Amino acid sequence: MLDTAVLIALLLLSLSMLGSLYRILKGPTMSDRVVALDLIGVQIIGIITLVSVMLRTEAYLDIVLLIGILSFLGTVAFAKYLEKGVVIERERSDDH
Repeated sequence: MLDTAVLIALLLLSLSMLGSLYRILKGPTMSDRVVALDLIGVQIIGIITLVSVMLRTEAYLDIVLLIGILSFLGTVAFAKYLEKGVVIERERSDDH
């Protein structure tokens, strides 16, 4: 019964990932694309977690944490770029 539920959840996550890919490609604004990219990160975390449950192992849970951190940092960087136009601000000295 658990294996059937995991397979159904994997199928639904895969279908929702296709919708997110469509939003990345066709999204009317850059903000829509950033949100869809963040959503794909969450969906990948869900898929890896479900595969870990299906295989009855905890080996992939470290990968889930790493992808979560990278997804968060990517979202913050994109948001900062959309807001200010740069990701890393550098102070310029007027001495040159």
